[in-house]
Amino acid sequence: MADEFDPEKFEDKYVHYFPELQRAYKNAFNQMNERYDSELIHGIDQMVLNESEPMYEDGEFRVQLPENPRERLQGVLVDDEKFEATLEEYVDRIETELYRTLGVEAPE
Repeated sequence: MADEFDPEKFEDKYVHYFPELQRAYKNAFNQMNERYDSELIHGIDQMVLNESEPMYEDGEFRVQLPENPRERLQGVLVDDEKFEATLEEYVDRIETELYRTLGVEAPE
């Protein structure tokens, strides 16, 4: 477990919190991969989330996605609605894992 979370250090997150970030993304990936089509989860992980940016603003974690996430997903047959719902849940799980992994209490 990391020392006490420091929002200022999170600005340089890849220096100070890289192992925790990796663990949060991996935990979210494993949870999603158990519940959904693995081809879709792998595609989202490798083509969309690889360009995402975990942020900490105003006391909350959020995952900033790259532009046009749907267009990035190539070679996976999925309708837009399922893609959006799956991506939204995946991002929610990553954010939940960021709170858990970094020992920060989630806001109500």
